[in-house]
Amino acid sequence: MYAIIKNGGKQYKVKEGDIICFDKMNLEPKAKVEFKEVLAINDGELKVGTPFVEGAVVEGEVINEGRGKKVIIFKKRRRKDSKLKRGFRRDFTRVKITKIA
Repeated sequence: MYAIIKNGGKQYKVKEGDIICFDKMNLEPKAKVEFKEVLAINDGELKVGTPFVEGAVVEGEVINEGRGKKVIIFKKRRRKDSKLKRGFRRDFTRVKITKIA
């Protein structure tokens, strides 16, 4: 059984027991979170919503919040002595999916 949910403009395929990193949600550890924007759910047969499945809810529990690894953005224009170096670290909330209903 799996579901496709929408959160923060992105879509995630989740199953019970999965640990997913979402964009930062400012929640405490052990807090319960519900995702009501369920695009599709498969429990033997696939149900696709228009745009969301009626009455479908995915529940999860917050594990922790953190920051991802640094990604380096380096732009260089050849023969122009022009360089740009930037770094980026994504803030995330790690959630364990507990129930799909």
